[in-house]
Amino acid sequence: MKKHNFNAGPSVLPREVIEKTAQAVLDFNGSGLSILEISHRSKDFQAVMDEAIALFKELLEIPSGYSVVFLGGGASLQFCMVPFNLLEKKAAYLLTGTWASKAYKEAKGFGEVVEVASSKDANFSYIPKNYVIPTDVDYFHITTNNTIFGTEILTDIDSPVPLVADMSSDIFSRPVDVSKYGVIYGGAQKNLGPAGLAFAIVKEELLGKVSRHIPTMLDYRIHIENGSMFNTPPVLPIYSALETLRWLKANGGLVAMEKKNIAKAELLYNEIDRNKLFVGTAAKEDRSRMNICFVMKPEYQELEAEFLKFASDRGMVGIKGHRSVGGYRASIYNALPIESVQALIDCMQEFEKLH
Repeated sequence: MKKHNFNAGPSVLPREVIEKTAQAVLDFNGSGLSILEISHRSKDFQAVMDEAIALFKELLEIPSGYSVVFLGGGASLQFCMVPFNLLEKKAAYLLTGTWASKAYKEAKGFGEVVEVASSKDANFSYIPKNYVIPTDVDYFHITTNNTIFGTEILTDIDSPVPLVADMSSDIFSRPVDVSKYGVIYGGAQKNLGPAGLAFAIVKEELLGKVSRHIPTMLDYRIHIENGSMFNTPPVLPIYSALETLRWLKANGGLVAMEKKNIAKAELLYNEIDRNKLFVGTAAKEDRSRMNICFVMKPEYQELEAEFLKFASDRGMVGIKGHRSVGGYRASIYNALPIESVQALIDCMQEFEKLH
């Protein structure tokens, strides 16, 4: 039976990326050695790192004055790395979900942190509007896509202070005006590669302005100066990310990817809105294109477990919703084909007919 991978992360990867990564594990570049055992200082791996960073910059059209670094520790380590490097007096945070709240909590250990707005009052089912970004802060932090609650900020905010964005789950899903951001960071395990790798796009002029001591491994400047090789980098995830970046470029780049993502999301949201059994959990104007959250309508609540088994028996993987929302979550990242979305819709329609 064909499996349709809706996992929220680690998540679906392009099949050719998996196959090429597997080949590199067996024999990297015809060297007779595995990518797992070569030196990260070798010319062959330096070429991997150079191309991955170059494609990162090309696909996102990153302007001069910015550096891309590959790091360990996931996006969660960035929750402290950002304030370590940027927070001197005060920072501002927009609270739109679990990960934004975790980043906010972590930053409190480095200075004064203010909550600009929050959607916690409605279980993070919408993106706050009409808030005012304070001008007396070192940076303003947002989380662009909320994997758990299914909301997304789809525009590049105009901020009077440096804008910092956690784009773990929607990076490379659409074009981004990087010039509007001071730092963009994220984990790779949604749209870029396997778990074990994080990235940061850093505007260099923002660095070196805090008075505190920054531990070497947490200083962006050290990683920039050493080309992401201050210590041994996560070699295999970086190679896999390179193959994903090549795949993105070969498939039309971010404009083409956004078009496909809009089509997939509209297809599934239209079915959720049409189907008599289901209802979406996020405000319609703030619906995520990456993580689509929905539940059984109250009058059909007793069917929740039955549909999960029904869909799972038909090859749908990873659609159980996060415990804080319940119901179902279909993560439809770049590599998920529209055929998988249609397969889920077919399940929903078949289940509707039964009930």
